[in-house]
Amino acid sequence: MKSVENAEIAISLSGLTKTYKLYNRPADRLLDAIGFKVKRLKEHHALQCFDLEVKKGETVAVIGANGAGKSTILKIVTGVLSPTAGKVTVNGRISALLELGAGFNMEYNGIENVYLSGMMGGFEEEEITAKLPAILDFADIGDYVHQPVKTYSSGMFIRLAFAVAINIEPEILIVDEALSVGDVFFQAKCYKKFADFKEMGKTILFVSHDLSSIAKYCDRVVLLDQGVKLDEGSPKDMIDAYKRVLVKQYEGPAVPRHDYGSHEATIDEYGIFDEKGEKVSAVIKGAEYQIMMKVRLNAEITAPIFAFTIKDSRGTEITGTNTMAERVFLDTVSAGTVKSVTFTQKMTLQGGDYLLSLGVTGFERDNFTVYHRLYDILPLTVISDKDTIGYFDCGSVITVKEIVGG
Repeated sequence: MKSVENAEIAISLSGLTKTYKLYNRPADRLLDAIGFKVKRLKEHHALQCFDLEVKKGETVAVIGANGAGKSTILKIVTGVLSPTAGKVTVNGRISALLELGAGFNMEYNGIENVYLSGMMGGFEEEEITAKLPAILDFADIGDYVHQPVKTYSSGMFIRLAFAVAINIEPEILIVDEALSVGDVFFQAKCYKKFADFKEMGKTILFVSHDLSSIAKYCDRVVLLDQGVKLDEGSPKDMIDAYKRVLVKQYEGPAVPRHDYGSHEATIDEYGIFDEKGEKVSAVIKGAEYQIMMKVRLNAEITAPIFAFTIKDSRGTEITGTNTMAERVFLDTVSAGTVKSVTFTQKMTLQGGDYLLSLGVTGFERDNFTVYHRLYDILPLTVISDKDTIGYFDCGSVITVKEIVGG
């Protein structure tokens, strides 16, 4: 691994390829290793000619379905794996939250493992001693830190491993699905630390299936499928593209992002309506409103599902529902049928600007199928003279009384 020549670039990957040889029987591996020709040898390309540059201070995510090659990229960047071909250059000290606790000695106690991990990461004993209070405070496992880690529960083990990895103050943080470990209180600390790293201008490269976190934290997202880079761009656009990949309806970055599906059903008309039944793009908080769509069934469909989703401007899904979740079940609908679908609800979102998406989906032979989806098709402005914390108004009724003689 070499230093990056451009000082503004933290990570540069060029032509990265990782190929695994697959053998029909164990003996073939040995024969191939000693130079014999092995018939019917197969190769699996976990990564193919992958290019990526991450600037200093950027937060970049890699997303894709299981087996896309996401973790392979992170392991190559951190030196856990060697690429079959390509060039990896890095500028800055890395801390990797990959296989947490992989370097721990199960016979050592917690503190001994902190020193072991720190020294393996290139720290001097004095540096580790200085960081020890912060590590132990973050892990918060009490006196267990003096016991052999083989006696730890899985939760305590992960807490200590995460605390060690996150508190060495790296210039580059590599994360592979490691932010949601432990209980809800520990998860909150993990996400807070992650946000602190971003605010400090650290470089972050991570893999996650948590699309809300990706939309919240990332500057840029890379979409990967079967080892091939499909596209990269804003979190909102790449999350929408990823959802098309999942239902095998991705046709490339040049395809319009707002309309896709098999079109066995189509959403012909749609709108947001106020209490008077008038079509609007703004709703007053606290008022009742309706989301309506007219759907034409172009083929016979078994139990179609009608849905809507509301997202913020960064692409984070805020809320939504569908007829299956609401237990409004439909029977088989014949071709040529037109359905009017209305969702009636009270507006509880905080004041601001949002985007509405609509969809018609279903299951064919247990396979999830998208018939028609309209992404970010309508703007929705919520008008409010009182905003509280978060995305929704709790609708609290507050009572304050004076206690006489209390």
